[in-house]
Amino acid sequence: MDAPQSSGRSGAIVATLALAGTVAAIMQTLVTPLIAELPQLLDTSSSNAAWVVTVTLLVSGVCVPVSGRLGDLMGKRRMMLICVVPLIVGSVVCALSSSVVPMIVGRGLQGMGMGMVPLGIALLRDVVPTEKLSGSIALVSASMGIGGAIGLPIAAAVAQYANWRVLFWGSAVLAVAIGAMIYAIVPDVPAAAKGQRFDAPGAIGLAIGLVSLLLAVSKGADWGWGSGTTLALFALAVVSLLVWGRYELRTREPLVDLRTTARPRVLFTNAASILIGVGMYSFMLIAPQLLQFPEATGFGLGQSMLAAGLWIAPGGVMMMLISPLGGKLINSRGPKFALILGALVIALGYGAALPLMGTAWGIMLAGIIINSGVALAYGSMPALIMSSVPLSETAAANGFNTLMRSLGTTIGSAVIGVVLAQMTVSMGGVSIPSEGGFRTGLMIGCGVAVLSAAVAAFIPGLRKGEDEPAGEQKPVSDGAPARA
Repeated sequence: MDAPQSSGRSGAIVATLALAGTVAAIMQTLVTPLIAELPQLLDTSSSNAAWVVTVTLLVSGVCVPVSGRLGDLMGKRRMMLICVVPLIVGSVVCALSSSVVPMIVGRGLQGMGMGMVPLGIALLRDVVPTEKLSGSIALVSASMGIGGAIGLPIAAAVAQYANWRVLFWGSAVLAVAIGAMIYAIVPDVPAAAKGQRFDAPGAIGLAIGLVSLLLAVSKGADWGWGSGTTLALFALAVVSLLVWGRYELRTREPLVDLRTTARPRVLFTNAASILIGVGMYSFMLIAPQLLQFPEATGFGLGQSMLAAGLWIAPGGVMMMLISPLGGKLINSRGPKFALILGALVIALGYGAALPLMGTAWGIMLAGIIINSGVALAYGSMPALIMSSVPLSETAAANGFNTLMRSLGTTIGSAVIGVVLAQMTVSMGGVSIPSEGGFRTGLMIGCGVAVLSAAVAAFIPGLRKGEDEPAGEQKPVSDGAPARA
């Protein structure tokens, strides 16, 4: 393995990888300010316009684990540069779109770029000095949340004061800049799994299972949870993932090594990741609605989209500030402790939101607390994963963990969506979510965070020689990281 870079050089590398993750995350929230206007802008129905959001989720869900494995095979830097291409092309396609089909295509291409995040995390342990590794992992891992939190007010401001196409031209420029920075700053590290084959059948099987599952979860509320389409998709997901799992266990060089993911340390970390994703996204759905609902409802705060984004933005800034501290905590107490603490802090934030949801300041404070917990949790997950997998599987394993987080956000969106759709009040002849619905959503977020802490408590520690892949030495332990 290449020697770690010097302190100054590694700082530039970490900044580049963190910015890459932030830009990739911004792509996901880019259209949020436009959701209500998309049917008019694209001359289509609301149901068709919803695919502009859904397709990004579906494509990123499939491409993240595939990109991770290709990074192990081809080199992580090379794969990150490849991921930049669909970000650029997708942004340009969206900027030029005047109808829904090219917009969906462009948003799908943008979703392909989300693989940069786990690739960047896995690359860190190859190029960053040991003493800076935990903090660097925490910052790059948290970049997904940071991008989502700060991207919303930026997108809202652009959409409110400029033509909506500027959003996508701007994202294209950002993607070009990130590609140039990766090319110029990030070193080319030899591929850890060079010479192994790519598991194409495994990739196809996983894609079928994931698309079926994510589509059923994300669109079930619209189609009806008991509809034939939703049930058929769930059935297809179960069958295809079972067949895929059997194939992966039998193939020599699988896309995802299920024996590794079945290790208790990896299994419980991924389970906690799903729950953390639910907890994080629940607040991201509830807070903007509370801020923007009319004051006439009795609980809405009457803020504009831009103002709501600005109230939420400090949470993203706090993630950026907490991440380096989270790295120090991981070094001193271990990633398991940081994950449990992060989950409990998220629960504390929801506890604060319940009595304070009637003021914008209260929602901002709750967001700061919740995002602080997310930063701790997100920073600890890759440390736990990379301490438990061979060097040749780090990018693939991080990609799978990122997929688990995304699955959690999808589930959170569906659950909160159902709660708010069922608990409504009538206002001006229109049904809108009730205050009780929002309170229930906040309590669900709190409960899920506590459950995540309980699951994380079952993550076993590493004892010397235990669960260690043959011929591999772990780069990260429960205490300070150590280089392989």
